[in-house]
Amino acid sequence: MKQTPTSTNPVGKNGANQSDLFQKIQPPDTRNGNTVRSSPERRKGKLPDGLRAPSAVGKNFVLDTNVLLHDPGCVHRFGDNHVCIPLEVLCELDRFKSEQSERGTNARAVHRTLAELFHDHPENATFGIPTAGGGTVRMVICHSGDRKAKSEASQLWDLLPGSGSVDHRILFCAKMLSIVNTAPVILVSKDLNLQLKAHALGLPCEDYLNDKVEPEGGAGHQIERYEVTANQLQCFASSGRLELAEKNLPDFSLNDYVLLCAGEKRTMPARFVGNSSFVRLRIPPSIKIQQGTVIRPLNLGQQCFQDALLNPDISMVTCYGQAGTGKTLLAVASALHATFGGAYTGITVSRPVVPLGETLGFLPGALDEKLAPWLTPIFDALEFILAPNSSGERGKKNRKNAGSKNGNPAVAGAQKCYQPMLDSGLIEVEALCYIRGRSIPNRFFILDEAQQLTPLEAKTIVTRMASGSKLVLVGDPEQIDNPYVDRRSNGLVFTRDRLRNEACSAHVTLEKGERSELAEAGARLM
Repeated sequence: MKQTPTSTNPVGKNGANQSDLFQKIQPPDTRNGNTVRSSPERRKGKLPDGLRAPSAVGKNFVLDTNVLLHDPGCVHRFGDNHVCIPLEVLCELDRFKSEQSERGTNARAVHRTLAELFHDHPENATFGIPTAGGGTVRMVICHSGDRKAKSEASQLWDLLPGSGSVDHRILFCAKMLSIVNTAPVILVSKDLNLQLKAHALGLPCEDYLNDKVEPEGGAGHQIERYEVTANQLQCFASSGRLELAEKNLPDFSLNDYVLLCAGEKRTMPARFVGNSSFVRLRIPPSIKIQQGTVIRPLNLGQQCFQDALLNPDISMVTCYGQAGTGKTLLAVASALHATFGGAYTGITVSRPVVPLGETLGFLPGALDEKLAPWLTPIFDALEFILAPNSSGERGKKNRKNAGSKNGNPAVAGAQKCYQPMLDSGLIEVEALCYIRGRSIPNRFFILDEAQQLTPLEAKTIVTRMASGSKLVLVGDPEQIDNPYVDRRSNGLVFTRDRLRNEACSAHVTLEKGERSELAEAGARLM
């Protein structure tokens, strides 16, 4: 990542211990832990401000509040550079610590992290505490006491009226740090408006990049074609496995899906299993649950997705796809098929509670009733899969229900075909806000709209999966309503990027819409 460049800073390299690091950054009135004389600042009663870095080597990164809230452990992710936390940031964190939300949880985690760092040497809070990567972290108290600071403050407040603004005071702090230090000073913020202000003032500013994937990692890609000979393809078709002698294969990851081709018309999909080997897809001709609709994959991407969903050796599947590509429908159908086949004890479904546009406010009722509006796509898929596939019978039933009189159960709402599964616990509705601390064994867990997750939320969910469980994350990285993530930093692409090339995970991108001609045209052109 850009915020951890390699430098020649000897601090913390080659396993240096903490006592060696502290000798590098002793405050001016101590030597080897013994007080020898008071510094001029302390004799005058002036509080040390932390503006000067412990070392001229290494960059100074000024962290905005939103970076700490986004990743409470971010102070350890800047290598052998110097992390600066303005006092205004601590004051702003204090506003969020009592919230019963992810932001409140992260604010409290930041406080614990900093308290642990400064616990043993609180006197070094503004001089710098060593981090494991060889850098330091320090508090910065930026006041305009000297003549130069007053001049800079006057010019800055003329451009940025309102000295009470936390953002403006953070900008002022970064400016003062750049004046005092010869090493580069970089403001790190996820606030685009603050970044623009910093650029206008000539202050280097970056986004927090530690949890962002590379630009190409947030986008889907077509299933790659790989040319083989006609004999090799014939051998693959008969045996179900192909081992190639070539050492110059493309950079396939484990469980990548590939289209083996012998000319233009002879092709077969395959899954790469490492060591120049490919195996054939194992999918049933169709899926039919009880008396419901027959579900078949309609294109190459859906075939690969279904293979990953039904493979017992793959315990996590990520899937990108625009609206109408069949992500949710195939995931639910495969979950039911595998569960009725005895592979899992049940199905757990969930979805991030992130609204599109204005919300309807408080939702009354029990947990299932509160989550029902959010899980409507899952329930729609269940109803489509489980209901009888005769459109004529459906039409007659709907017309009968519409014309029923008061007192008829149909008027109050007939029981859904999936309701017995919900009542028996075969299908479980899970609220993500209550998932921390759970251990979920032998379940098929479907998380819809996973692109709305933060990386930390995605990590929490992945680490809840116990032995025998399968996790399926589906979503469209191009449709994000969560203001705290983007196409490259959301939980779906983060999970896929971090677990890529693991034998237990697979990824599929669905590109062809199958919902309707109108839906496909809208997703492609609008």
